[in-house]
Amino acid sequence: MPGIYFDDADVGQVIKHGLSRTVTETDNVLFSTITHNPQPLHLDEEYAKKTEFGQRVFNSMYTVAFACGVSVEDTTMGTLVVNLGFGEMKFPKPVFINDTLRVETIISDKRESKSRPEAGILTFDHRVYNQHGDLVCTIIRIALMQKRPAH
Repeated sequence: MPGIYFDDADVGQVIKHGLSRTVTETDNVLFSTITHNPQPLHLDEEYAKKTEFGQRVFNSMYTVAFACGVSVEDTTMGTLVVNLGFGEMKFPKPVFINDTLRVETIISDKRESKSRPEAGILTFDHRVYNQHGDLVCTIIRIALMQKRPAH
């Protein structure tokens, strides 16, 4: 299924993405190591036990990448020109190994492109929830999107 065209997007539209995932120790260790992040809070169980969390906290950048990746099929697949940037990211609660994550996206802004008449700018507000329904991450993503082709 293709993503959405700029013309078809409505401010306030909520997209509940169907894909969810239980995040594993392997996900956390692999992501942290391939991104050269040696933070012991992510990688060292003994260190993490002594923190207020009592266990390792999942790498927050994985959560951001997960949210954006899960959203692609329903938002930007085949209709994205380019990501223009990311706004504020928040992590109101930690993600732990074996949490199951799901994502919703709200289209929070829409405006015409001043330089590209065949495209427009959408702002996506991605929200990640754990298996308890707790909000664990919010991300603002701004994207240049194709308009529906004229036939």
